[in-house]
Amino acid sequence: MVLLAVAAALGYWVTEAWLLSGDTGLPLDDSWIHLTFARSVAEGRGLAYDDARWVAGSTAPLWTALLSLVFLLPGSPAAWAKVGGIALTGLGVALTGRLARELGLGPRGQLLASGLTAATPWLVWSSLSAMEIPLFVVLSVGGMTLHLRERRDPARPPLALPVLGLAVLARPEGWLLLALAFFDRLALPAGSDRARVSPRAAMAATARALALVALAVGPCVLFYQWVGGSPFPATLAAKTAGIVRLVPDPRYVTAVVGILLGSQPWTTMLALGGAMVLGRRVARGDARGLLPALWFVALPLAYSLLSPPGPGLVAGNFGRYFFPLFPVVAVLGMLAVDPVLEDLGATRRWGHRLRALAIFVLLAPTLLALAQGAPRYAQTVANVQDSDVRMARWLVERVDPRAILAVNDIGAMGYILPNPLVDLAGLVDPDVRAAVEAARAQGRSTEEGLLTHLERERPDYLVVFPRWFPRLTAEGSPFQRLLLLEIPDNITMGDDRLMVLATPWTRFELERLPGDGAGGAP
Repeated sequence: MVLLAVAAALGYWVTEAWLLSGDTGLPLDDSWIHLTFARSVAEGRGLAYDDARWVAGSTAPLWTALLSLVFLLPGSPAAWAKVGGIALTGLGVALTGRLARELGLGPRGQLLASGLTAATPWLVWSSLSAMEIPLFVVLSVGGMTLHLRERRDPARPPLALPVLGLAVLARPEGWLLLALAFFDRLALPAGSDRARVSPRAAMAATARALALVALAVGPCVLFYQWVGGSPFPATLAAKTAGIVRLVPDPRYVTAVVGILLGSQPWTTMLALGGAMVLGRRVARGDARGLLPALWFVALPLAYSLLSPPGPGLVAGNFGRYFFPLFPVVAVLGMLAVDPVLEDLGATRRWGHRLRALAIFVLLAPTLLALAQGAPRYAQTVANVQDSDVRMARWLVERVDPRAILAVNDIGAMGYILPNPLVDLAGLVDPDVRAAVEAARAQGRSTEEGLLTHLERERPDYLVVFPRWFPRLTAEGSPFQRLLLLEIPDNITMGDDRLMVLATPWTRFELERLPGDGAGGAP
């Protein structure tokens, strides 16, 4: 199954190379943000972005640290990031099989859970994205597996909580998983196995585990607080407004189920049954606990409390915040049907054929989605290349490195261009968020708040999506249009067009190259 995951990733990569004529790209602008942070760490500047000022913009400091190592290698850092993602995805597939075994699935159930994980197209997409998703899958699934073993045998070294603490450094959702593990460890009955150690010894082991968690997570929490004024990364504040409701929104949960159904339809529908199986086991005294089921249920419910009403679903591009649930969905789904598959095999005459048919039915939709996902992955890469990367390459030949650029997307712009940036999304610039919040408090629009911030920062050029700034990019605006890029077949970017404009404060004119028209535009 690990080889299947590697083969699928290589097939996607070949599709990308064919579509981009051998060029290497990444499927999100956020991928370039990770590489920019990692390059800064590799150069000794720490978690800085476009200058020497530290920012709290990295949601995955552990991934940033690991990714910085690719800058020590020859060749393309983006290509090496893909290699690392493929390796982590293979490890995640193997750990999914271990998690299935810890929950008592037989060899066929373990193989099917691993195979469904290996063939899930969004996980293959993630392996080539230079994003932190494969790392979080490894740490979350590995931590849950250790958690199950430690509950079954409390005499084992308490390593699960420290591993889940590292998961916090890979994705902010790790905080929820860590809290669920702590709850599952102390609040739920652990069965007869708990008799092997005294309650006092169990509490001491938990205390040691929490001390290791604090040692791993504490420095990053203090860094975020010191630099950004919050114990959480600034990106969390940029993408959510905190808790916006006290009761989970069923529409949000339905949307998350739709994300999971697209790649694993049968196991998604069966996963709740697997969670019920775990619940019955605990009621009968099973020592392994409920952590996989709690994680499957709690993550969508928790995010539904943060997601604002309306179309602004807080789920990440393509629902990527929930991609780490796919291995757990596969395991829980197989847990619900594993006894049935074994009973079918016990039937002499037709059992083996019926089991083969059931396995085919389980795998077929995911394998079909895997095949359909290859061109979609390549298209996401092409969208980023045709917009942010193309614009950055156009500007780097024409704009003075001292010119200040105000941009919608800071990833490729920050990676390719040496210029100082004004981050209009507020991922690394808290002043932008403050300006937007002040405008909303006064009953003004987000665009008006950003215009106030632009007047204060006085950038030389804007690189924005016109749909996001209809007033600034309209004809007759004081901002002069210089270049408009169309993004063919866009499924990734925030708009189908990307525009660069000169501002009323432009100090550095664009350099004209052969073939350029007036003002440097081609």
